[in-house]
Amino acid sequence: MNNSFAFAADVPVRWSDMDAFGHINHARMVTVMEEARIQWLLAGAGSEASGPGDTADESFYPLITSAMIVHVDIRYQRQLRHEDSPLQVGMWIKGFRSVDFTIGYEIRPAGEDTSTKAACVASTQMAVVDIEARTLRRLSPTEKEYLSSWSR
Repeated sequence: MNNSFAFAADVPVRWSDMDAFGHINHARMVTVMEEARIQWLLAGAGSEASGPGDTADESFYPLITSAMIVHVDIRYQRQLRHEDSPLQVGMWIKGFRSVDFTIGYEIRPAGEDTSTKAACVASTQMAVVDIEARTLRRLSPTEKEYLSSWSR
């Protein structure tokens, strides 16, 4: 995948992702996006991150652990099949506000040039929450700067 994305993830297609018509089930695309998003969140914490003690930069751990999906938008533009694995998922931060941010996605078959029309374009709006208070919280200036660095 080229540099037009802030982050790129390869997500393998499982046999269980397929439907009776031989293409990836539409609902499974949300799982593909989740797996790519987890790769991105862990990359932001450090390449070998698995928890707060392992992160390269613990200052972003609250953002990583408190982001919650509030909206998903997906446009399917063509089929993806098992043989297209691993799927290329290009991601970037489309924008952010005081309590949320939006991740953009373009999903293509393995090895496909990013100048071609993506098979799927999507976005997830993520709110940040205070886990203990169970309320939305504001993004800190540091978190906003971090999210800006992942813009396209």
